[in-house]
Amino acid sequence: MRLLLDSFWRAVAYCMLPRVIVLSLLPLALMVLLAAGLGYFYWDAAVVWTREALDAWPLLSSFWAWIGRLFSSDVTAALAPLVVVFGVTPLIVVLSLLIVAGFMAPALTKLAAERRFPTLEQKKGASFFGSVLRSLAATVLALIALVVSMPLWLIPPLVLILPPLIWGWLTYRVMSFDALAEHASPEERATLLRTHRLPLLCIGVLCGYLGAAPSIVWASGLLFAAAFFVLVPIAIWIYTLVFAFSALWFAHYCLDALAQMRAQRAALQPATGSGEAPALEAAEATEANKAALSQWGSP
Repeated sequence: MRLLLDSFWRAVAYCMLPRVIVLSLLPLALMVLLAAGLGYFYWDAAVVWTREALDAWPLLSSFWAWIGRLFSSDVTAALAPLVVVFGVTPLIVVLSLLIVAGFMAPALTKLAAERRFPTLEQKKGASFFGSVLRSLAATVLALIALVVSMPLWLIPPLVLILPPLIWGWLTYRVMSFDALAEHASPEERATLLRTHRLPLLCIGVLCGYLGAAPSIVWASGLLFAAAFFVLVPIAIWIYTLVFAFSALWFAHYCLDALAQMRAQRAALQPATGSGEAPALEAAEATEANKAALSQWGSP
């Protein structure tokens, strides 16, 4: 419990560092760049294609005509840009978050290691591709578990338990592995993940519940279209900040646990060596006594 609370408060304090705040703002900057680039090259073509698709939809042609007579305007011409914006925004957001998350977690783990554990040996127990494959496998398993458990979501208490539990398990498997990838050997990582499975799972579940906060802001941006361009960037920033906090919490916990485990093993080695030395000396003395007795008894 001490390790859990200590790593929690350290993660909160690290989220206020300028470097972490800059990293949390990177998805917004990347989203602006992607939107500007796509808009410069494809905006006109996308709006024209969307307007033609709306006009060609036979089920809605009479509805567009009725709305046009009501407001005395070309409805599809005004609606097409909004459809393009609402359709492309989620894709740009997801792409930006994936790109940032790919190097954000290693950067935050490195930050925690440099500031708290500068002398902790890096044993390079996992490669980058191994970490990516492990993350993909865990994500597939989590998605399968979500799909299989969907019928149980109809039971009111379970809808508040099962999804955060599954996402918490995914967060625990991915982030704890990434936090130990550079510093722990495969044997040390397996030992730590087995010994601290329950606390790490608790961290993952709590981070899963925290990850629901940006979804509320995102949903508000979809409901209140006038505030869409304000609430959605706020939701993205909160989501990235929650991701940074989660990565820092796992990094502080895992690296601290690794340092303690190595210290305990180092403390046991001299004791083991001092126990072997007297035994070796006693064996040598016994052999010497036997040799002296045999020489004394020989003619």
